[in-house]
Amino acid sequence: MDLLIERQNGWAQLTLNRPAQKNALNTALLGAVAAALSEMAADPAIRAVMVTGAGGHFAAGADIGEIEHKTAAEGSIDPRKTHWAAIRAFPKPLIAAVEGFALGGGFELALMADLMVLGPTARLGLPETNLGLIPGAGGGQRLMALAGRARAMRMVLMGEVIDARTAHDWGIASYLITDEAPAACPQFAAQIAAQISERAPLALMAAKAAVLAGEARSLALAEERQAFERLLDSADKSIGIAAFRARTKAEFTGK
Repeated sequence: MDLLIERQNGWAQLTLNRPAQKNALNTALLGAVAAALSEMAADPAIRAVMVTGAGGHFAAGADIGEIEHKTAAEGSIDPRKTHWAAIRAFPKPLIAAVEGFALGGGFELALMADLMVLGPTARLGLPETNLGLIPGAGGGQRLMALAGRARAMRMVLMGEVIDARTAHDWGIASYLITDEAPAACPQFAAQIAAQISERAPLALMAAKAAVLAGEARSLALAEERQAFERLLDSADKSIGIAAFRARTKAEFTGK
């Protein structure tokens, strides 16, 4: 199964399970995450959810094959938009345990978490401009809110990938785990989820809703998504993806 679900006492763990693809978030996997969170939102026995990735990586972006031939018209009715909306709407505390790559859509998923725990191997980035695109699920906006305009521009415009220490120092993550044992990061995140599940659930949901409402007023999420959809029709998108597949340098034309 592409998504593993483990229910614990008061909380649940979701594990992205496409290790051969470094847990790339294809539409099916993203939909499974959204469905699981929607189910757990309605379950009073679940008070928090932790999401992590199998095989030493969180999620190395979206599935390039799904984007390669997608048009702007298709992007406007893409089911991924509904899946992302369901994840954003999850009302309970969401914790992301990030090891290895969290790139593109994978980083956007981690940025939707309320608490991000980074292991020492974590590498985070929004490299969509390398493909002639931009983040499509609000990642640029959330990154700016956490790290500031200068650092967000650096990562988005340059496609820069940063390490765990830098991400923590920039205020992107809540916790940095320096223990290099393979299970240290998810184990710590599991402890956080267990502790949160013992706290007052109504207060936690109210606190999350209030913080996110304030954040939403300053984020141009709709504008970022619309720009992403327009770029799906560009020649530069085709050039960027072809270069990525060929492992060559893209020669963009601005068309």
